[in-house]
Parts: sequence; structure tokens; C-alpha cells
Amino acid sequence: SILSSVLKDDNSLKKILQKHSVLYYLDHQIKLPFENKYSSPETLGKDRIALAAAAVYAYPKQNCLVIDAGTCVTYDIVNSESEYLGGGISPGLQMRFQAVHKFTEKLPLIQSDSNHLKLIGNSTKESLRSGIYFGFAAEIDGMISRYYSEFKDLTVILTGGDLLFLSKRLKNSIFANSNFLLEGLNYILEYNKTQ
Repeated sequence: SILSSVLKDDNSLKKILQKHSVLYYLDHQIKLPFENKYSSPETLGKDRIALAAAAVYAYPKQNCLVIDAGTCVTYDIVNSESEYLGGGISPGLQMRFQAVHKFTEKLPLIQSDSNHLKLIGNSTKESLRSGIYFGFAAEIDGMISRYYSEFKDLTVILTGGDLLFLSKRLKNSIFANSNFLLEGLNYILEYNKTQ
């Protein structure tokens, strides 16, 4: 089994898993199917490690940009030589809704609802939804374009909780895969079993 926990105290979980299987703990010291060029590997998120592994497995010898749209949006680049180069992190969709409420005095905290989305909001709630949702999609399209300027042959994979919303609204060509992180964890596990 493989443990990819961000809990401060995951010792009880480790003990349970160790009783029933060989346990591999995902951290910066585990053997990876790619070369990690990140300058501070001990700070690289476990989700980002797994997504890089998934890219190497699913798209070997290709330049890949993996975008994980969840709590935060992460952008991760693996080049055609199976080197993880790094990427970017920005606030996710829910965090943006919370931020406009928390850091302003009069804007309400509203529920995210992309079903009745209008470009031109005719109320504060509609305007917030318009700005946040369309701005979110525009940011990701813009980042994809910037990465394309660095890597001409680029495969773009989108995953994460906001995958469905984004996959319908991005202008750039992408591969959508809701299980990409799990596929990466499995690949790391299998890779370590053979080492």
C-alpha cells in the first residue's frame, strides 16, 4: 500500500497499514519514476508528486502540463526527459469565493453555482459569480498559453474537483482525467515494488 497523508499525526494509520501490507510512504525520499528538479523537494506537495508520476506514466517522453483544479490550482510541468521542473500555485474556485467576502466589508459569501451563470451580472451575486467563474477559466487558459510559449509540444491534462466546470469552458485543447492523481499514486506504488 501507499500512504499519501498530510495529517500532522498519521502514525496510527501507518501502523494499521503496516500490519496488512508492505507500506510505502509518499514523501520527498521515495523513489520516483522521474527526476525531481524542484529546488526544495521536501516542500513539494504529495499531490503534485503523484500528478507528475501520472504524467510520466500516461504520456511518456512528452512535455506535460498537469493542472489540478481543487482547493488550490496547481500547474506542474514534466518535460519529455521525465524531469519534473516545477510550476505554479494559485487560489482555487471556492477559495476565491471566500476571499472576496473575507477581505471586503460588504460583499456577501455566496454559494458557487455555475448552473445559472451570466457573463453580465445584474446583481451583486450574479456579478461575483461572473467575475469569479469567468476569471478562473480565463486565468487557466492564460496560463496554458504561457506554458505553450515555453514548450511547443505540450500535452495538457486537467484534473481536480473543478474539472467538469473547466473542461466545458477552456479554449485550449486539454485531456480531462478525474482519476489522474490516483493513477499517479498507483504508478509510484508499482514503481517502488520493482525497485
